Amino acid sequence: MPQTEKTFPRWIPLLGGLLGSTTCGLLLYAFSVFIRPLQAQFGWSVPDVAMAYALICLIFGLMTFPAGRLSDKYGSRNVVLVGGIIMAFGFFMVSTITPPDPAVIAAGGDAARAAGKPPLYLLYLYYGVIAGFGGGCVYLPPIATAPKWWPDRRALATGFTVVGLGLGSFVMAPMATGMINHFGSALPVFKYVGIAMGIMVVLAALCLKEPPKGYRPAGWNPPVQSSADGLVKCCRDYTYEETKKTPQFWLLWVAYFCGSFAGLMVIGLIAKHGIDAMTLVYRAKEGLDAAAVIPEDVAKSIAMSASLAPSTLAVFNAAVRIMVGPLADRMGTKKIFVALFALQTVAMLILFPAGKTAALLAACAGLIGWNYGAMFTLFPATLLQYYGPTNQGSNYGLLFTAWGIAGFCGPYFGGKLQAMTGSFFVPFIVAAVVLAISVAILATLKAPSKIPVIEA
Repeated sequence: MPQTEKTFPRWIPLLGGLLGSTTCGLLLYAFSVFIRPLQAQFGWSVPDVAMAYALICLIFGLMTFPAGRLSDKYGSRNVVLVGGIIMAFGFFMVSTITPPDPAVIAAGGDAARAAGKPPLYLLYLYYGVIAGFGGGCVYLPPIATAPKWWPDRRALATGFTVVGLGLGSFVMAPMATGMINHFGSALPVFKYVGIAMGIMVVLAALCLKEPPKGYRPAGWNPPVQSSADGLVKCCRDYTYEETKKTPQFWLLWVAYFCGSFAGLMVIGLIAKHGIDAMTLVYRAKEGLDAAAVIPEDVAKSIAMSASLAPSTLAVFNAAVRIMVGPLADRMGTKKIFVALFALQTVAMLILFPAGKTAALLAACAGLIGWNYGAMFTLFPATLLQYYGPTNQGSNYGLLFTAWGIAGFCGPYFGGKLQAMTGSFFVPFIVAAVVLAISVAILATLKAPSKIPVIEA
């Protein structure tokens, strides 16, 4: 029997999703600004640091599946609260890692590499494993819960719950860069932001609650489906077991993997690309060779200019998540998917030359952020259209493992390719090729058949 909820405003779970996804944005999407200072302080290579980001994406993504199952069984509030505390603890603990002796790092060689190994493993443990584990528990449950309160605007509700990923990275990139310049180290950022994360996730958990079974907003009735002969046709939602047996689900998984692989590779490297490209431009302009030391104030200015790219990416990443929701509610997701993924392929091709100036890099980053951010509204909205809301926590949890595996592969191979070639050109071309696969899948994908209700 349909029910309405009169004592719990349905916008509150949206707020919980916003707070939870913002903490995940702080956790994930400005990591590229940490690469250079961590290299300098610990003597690590780009692949060393990129591995931490690859690892957190893998753990974060894989944890969403059990988090979705647990959320369906025990409620989103409990899962987010426990996971959020674990996430904040892991992020904070990075600040306790003791750097090697600066003289040893400056000398380089085997001694520097040996001195940097134990701290590197702690970075992988605290940031990659512990914070990633908790973050996966924070991210998924609100995405499954909020659309149940908004059956009339499911894509919009989904977009609102994930918009914080972009907002968090928009705040984090310039804030972290400023703190690094102020303290002379990246470690204090993990301390103070970790504390803020803990507060935010507790508030997020308190905002989450499941609606009554059969809930409908006042004045709204679900659309009625009719068969070819005009008779009313009742259909039920797919179960989780039925969902994962459909080929459409796994084609969506592959498309999600490809889009995430390219996007996360770029997000993890774009600030470093900007710093390297703008530094080369400065050296050429001033007639400096590769061994010449750039003045400290110039290096800081270049770092701040490069940080504009992840911040711009974050703004568009956040804005599109809400803006594409109403469009998807009206048009469906397929046409939007194909257009945005094709545009993203082009953006990857022009990213490398765009790195020479802050304005061009930021413009290209904004385009990439727009297309990348749309995925996080469109994929869960597509699942809702295809399979219904009943098992969305489990369904999207399984689908989101594509993001986790791509998050490991994208930054890892991006860092490896950059280290092998000495350039970001090859990683960005690889990203464009992978995205083209997504375009082909999404252009040909068709929805599964509805399952009729069998009356006794």
